[in-house]
Amino acid sequence: MTSSGGRPSRRRFLHLAAAAGVGASTGLVSEARASTAEPRKVAIVPFASAPFPFRGRDPDTNDDFLDVVANGRRGHTSSRGGVYWEDTTFSDSRVLMGLPRGFNIRRRAAIVVFFHGNGAQLERDVLDRQAVLDQLEDSGFNGALLAPQFALDALDSSAGKFWLPGGFAAFMREAAGHLGKLDGTKGAEKAFNATPIIIVAYSGGYNPAGYVLANGDEHRRIRGVILLDALFGNERAFAQWITREHRSAFLFSAYGAASEPGNRVLEALLQSPPIHVTEGFPRTLGPDVVGFLRTSDEVDHNDFVTNAWERWPVKALLKRTSI
Repeated sequence: MTSSGGRPSRRRFLHLAAAAGVGASTGLVSEARASTAEPRKVAIVPFASAPFPFRGRDPDTNDDFLDVVANGRRGHTSSRGGVYWEDTTFSDSRVLMGLPRGFNIRRRAAIVVFFHGNGAQLERDVLDRQAVLDQLEDSGFNGALLAPQFALDALDSSAGKFWLPGGFAAFMREAAGHLGKLDGTKGAEKAFNATPIIIVAYSGGYNPAGYVLANGDEHRRIRGVILLDALFGNERAFAQWITREHRSAFLFSAYGAASEPGNRVLEALLQSPPIHVTEGFPRTLGPDVVGFLRTSDEVDHNDFVTNAWERWPVKALLKRTSI
C-alpha cells in the first residue's frame, strides 16, 4: 500500500522510539528507507493544548460548543454534519509532528503548521493521502511540520481552543518541547520556541487560521499564511492581519470554484487601504508578497493538497518560500 504521492504507507513505518531515546508513550516512529541512512522523524502525540477536547463557547454562535446532551453524552450541532459527539469526534488531542531528512534546527528554519480540512484523520489523510510531510521534505525547505487534529473525520471546521486568545500561543509553547525531544539536539527546545511559523490551511482549516490571526497569537513569529481552497469565511481576519503585517509576512491563496466567493471578498477588502496584490503563481513567497491564484474548474477540491495547478502544490510553494 502506498500513499497518493507514491511514498510508503504508515503500515511500513518502524517503531523506533526506544532507539531514538524518546519514551514509547510519545508515539515516536521513524520511516526506514533504503535510500538514506538517516530516516526522517515522525511522531503523533497528545497535547494538553490541542484544539480538542473543548468545553467553552463557540464564538460564531455565542452558544456552548457542546450544545446537546443525550444519554450522558455531550455533542455539538454542526451546520453541515448534524450532531457530532464529543467522545467520538472532539476528544482526539493528538498532533502530528515531522522532521524531514536533512532538517537542521541550527540553520535558518521554520515550523510549518498545517490545518487540515473536514473529514480528516492525521494518519490516513494528512500523512498518507495528502503526503504533507513528503511534500515538505521534497521541497528542500528547512522546516518542521505540526498538524493538530481538529474534528475527527467530520464535516465540521470548529477551532476549539484555537478560538481563544492565547490558545495557539500555548500550543506552540508546548510544541517546542515535543519538537525538541523529537529533534534530540542540545538547545533544540529553546530554538523551536523562537522559530518562525508558516500556517498552511486547507479547506475547513480557514476557521482556526482566521481566529489565530485575529487573536494576534504569535504574530511576531508568523511569517506567512498559505490558503489552499480555504476561504469559506473569516475574510476580514485575513485582510486585517496582512494589512498590518505585510512588511514582514506573506499571504498566498490558491483557489478553485469552491472558495472563489471568499477569495473575491478578501481581494476587495485589500483595496482599502490598498495592498499590492499579484495574480498567478508567485516567483517567491516572502515579506510584502500578497498573491492569489485561480485554478482550473477541473481541479477537484478534495484533491487540492496534492493536485491543484500542479502536482504537490505544498512542495511547489515551500520551494519558493523565503523567511
